[in-house]
Amino acid sequence: MKRFRIYRKDQATRDKYADVNLKADDFIYPYFVTEGEGIVAPIATMPGINRYSIDTLVADVKEIMALGINKVLLFGVVDNSVKDERGSAAYASDSLVARTVKAIKAACPKMCVITDICLCEYTSHGHCGLLVNNDVDNDSTLPLLAEMAYQHAKAGADMVAPSAMMDGQIEALKNRLKKEGLDQQTKVLAYSAKYASAFYGPFRDAADSTPSFGDRKTYQMDFRTHDQGLEEIAADIEEGADWTMVKPAMPYLDMIARGVERFPNIPMVAYQVSGEYAMLKAAAQAGFLDERRVAFESLIGIKRAGARYIITYYAKEYMQKWAE
Repeated sequence: MKRFRIYRKDQATRDKYADVNLKADDFIYPYFVTEGEGIVAPIATMPGINRYSIDTLVADVKEIMALGINKVLLFGVVDNSVKDERGSAAYASDSLVARTVKAIKAACPKMCVITDICLCEYTSHGHCGLLVNNDVDNDSTLPLLAEMAYQHAKAGADMVAPSAMMDGQIEALKNRLKKEGLDQQTKVLAYSAKYASAFYGPFRDAADSTPSFGDRKTYQMDFRTHDQGLEEIAADIEEGADWTMVKPAMPYLDMIARGVERFPNIPMVAYQVSGEYAMLKAAAQAGFLDERRVAFESLIGIKRAGARYIITYYAKEYMQKWAE
């Protein structure tokens, strides 16, 4: 008879044999930035998460750096008055995100700044690209995503992360960055296996990016597929992706594990998305779950599946309250 209980007899023994733990370097902390000054606006559907103006965001970045968190992911939230059919506010040279990148880099030069590359937060229709006959046109969207990435790279972004799920988007971005001599400075994090998920609801509220009609199922992946995610990851790597991603995280631990097994030399990022975070928060606030324990367990599960980095809205709170 094999004896396993000896590995669990007390906390010190359990800690000794633990294969996985969390550290600040594992985390990428997402931020929502908006125009204005002195703004810290709570997001009702994501307790503890706010929209920040550039000045208050930079102050918060200094706080998380003191906690050891060294990577952030930026999403711009612009007023409807500047949105248009082409999402032109996304790739202007003085765009909200470009100015935010410059401000962070001036105040915290060692912070790794990653920017989301997608038009959905900037188009009047809320879709991720240009529309032709009420459908997103893949190929005409690519140059706009590439221009957005270029402007962010020029501002000092360490990584750009195209999330629009357009075929060929990694190649388009890499080619533009190479043309401008920025491909060594700015790397590409691919939202490779991004599923058409119901867990994105709170994010769309936070970023004001709900489609004005239809949905995004024609370009985000159907979650009922088994191998398509691996094919998407392979295609992004072939096009030059430096890191890959699975999004959401907890319902797709199998895809994280399979992606890491298939492509062990490419860092895998997993995004614990807004709905996953909000779900745990709501259950904890209702007294149904112990938040510290369930947050820790969920993040450990993601890392145990093979994720090298975890994008999570829990990063700051975890390091403030629960890190050992």
